[in-house]
Amino acid sequence: MSRSRVHDGVVFRRKESKVWWIRYRDRNGNRRRESSQTEDWNEAQKRLRERLQARDNNILDVVKKGESLSFGQWADFFLENYSKPPMRAQKTHEVNQRAAKHLKSAIGANTLVDITADRVELYLRDRLRQRVRIRSSFGVREKQTLQPATVHQEFRVLRRMLNVAVRKKLLPANPCAGVEFPVRVKGLFRPHYVSWSEQKRIEQHAQPHLRNIVRIITETGLRVYKELMPMKKCDVDLANAVVWIPDSKTPNGIAEVPLTPLAVDAFTDQLAIAGPGPFLFPSEKNKSGHQVALKTVWAKTLKRARVPYFRIYDLRSTYATRLSAGGVADEWVTQLLRQGDAKVFKKYSQMKLQMKREALQKINRKANESRTGFDTEKVN
Repeated sequence: MSRSRVHDGVVFRRKESKVWWIRYRDRNGNRRRESSQTEDWNEAQKRLRERLQARDNNILDVVKKGESLSFGQWADFFLENYSKPPMRAQKTHEVNQRAAKHLKSAIGANTLVDITADRVELYLRDRLRQRVRIRSSFGVREKQTLQPATVHQEFRVLRRMLNVAVRKKLLPANPCAGVEFPVRVKGLFRPHYVSWSEQKRIEQHAQPHLRNIVRIITETGLRVYKELMPMKKCDVDLANAVVWIPDSKTPNGIAEVPLTPLAVDAFTDQLAIAGPGPFLFPSEKNKSGHQVALKTVWAKTLKRARVPYFRIYDLRSTYATRLSAGGVADEWVTQLLRQGDAKVFKKYSQMKLQMKREALQKINRKANESRTGFDTEKVN
């Protein structure tokens, strides 16, 4: 019989050393020794308990990896391997770079396992008190305090970085899951639904290529900058009413997208004005050969149409909402959006109040009272 173990671990001190050491056994029964990196006996006991708990939860190796890697090192690795094209769009990479600069200056020296929910919340509160800093030839000027949406964007980038760290088994869990954003962010993740009359008004004041973009996105749900702008003419098959998406934000986005008759007309019109080049939306001003930004022309068009500003990406939300209003099942809407997670669909489909009122008109207040069946008589 094997001899029973009285202790799971022990704290001891080596000769000629002021630092306490800990000794314990892993799940395989192998003896491990390591420094507690402290001269306080209570802190050494705490570290031993953390090691034993990690061992019992089968995350000991994950914790040890996270202790040997600083957040600054992981942020640089993330930006190089998980942020640049073709993994993410160039604009997304630029946003990640800006957010990582502030994150690294605040918590870059911390190891991954030292980043807790409380530490993240302290960082967010500190950023919300800071002011916008503008560098000029006269020096650095401070303006108004940072907008909560700007700080929340940094929080989303941090959450994305740590999610990848969890998948790479560098962290047992993402501490951002336990973070509550300190202030309320107005209008975040609330897409604008474009009514048909509003869309017609925008198209009347838009340039021909922008009018085609509006019609294509509301009829197909394509991502404007990742999928539609770099599209080539060879990817459009009008005879079969489909377009091929060779590159997308997610693997599910790479697929054939069916076209409605309105979308076919918009693609036909765009092919006629695109010129002889390979791209559907060409541009001589960009090295890529196609248009990469629509922000200015989009804002001016909305102003001429007297429509309050909203993101052009919200046209994709309009596409999802119109499918839902037409009675298409949520599972099919998710597939038409080419999303891998059905939860994302809730962000895109915004059922309007009028649609809900129309649904309430179908209430049968005498249901199950008639012997012959449901009584559909209206009740005044």
